Amino acid sequence: MNVHIIDHPLIQHKLTIMRRHDTSTRSFRQLVNEIAMLLCYEVTRDLPLTTEKIQTPMEEMDAPILSGKKLCFVSILRAGNGLLDGMLNLIPSARVGHVGLYRDHDTLQAVEYYYKVPSDINDRLVIAVDPMLATANSSIAAIQRLKDGGAEHIKFLCLLAAPEGVKAFNEAHPDVELYTAAVDRELNEQGYIMPGLGDAGDRIFGTK
Repeated sequence: MNVHIIDHPLIQHKLTIMRRHDTSTRSFRQLVNEIAMLLCYEVTRDLPLTTEKIQTPMEEMDAPILSGKKLCFVSILRAGNGLLDGMLNLIPSARVGHVGLYRDHDTLQAVEYYYKVPSDINDRLVIAVDPMLATANSSIAAIQRLKDGGAEHIKFLCLLAAPEGVKAFNEAHPDVELYTAAVDRELNEQGYIMPGLGDAGDRIFGTK
């Protein structure tokens, strides 16, 4: 499986607080922001570097600097927006795209309603974000839409995943690395991750 579980103690601690049913909307939103920044640190660990000559207060040196075009973060709406602020705190120069999908509650399939990304997305590393990888239908559809739009180097980042979602995602997009803080036990009959943390979008935006 092409999945990376980021089990840093700070991430796991914050995730546990998020799982609690009595965690407030304000606290949940803040924790998403903090975990997103920590996850972003890990998902960008292998970014290519080059060097440029700079002048320090002491002397001239060849110093490391990121190589190539800037990143593009793509939020899978709407819950993906909850992760953007934390990631942009770490990399404020990143471009941002959006893919709007909703899950049909009868079929559990993804339906697209919005798509807007940078025109040069084929030249950028794309990090698509959505808090939950449950059935993976929405994420699979979003990644396919990005590929159809020209994206060639894509990673996917989420807070939580279900084994069923990981399997489906890897089968659909074996070339896309998947990063998550945890893979939980299973999906229930309604397609929610168990034990999970509920509906991430509702808890981020206070619509639960």
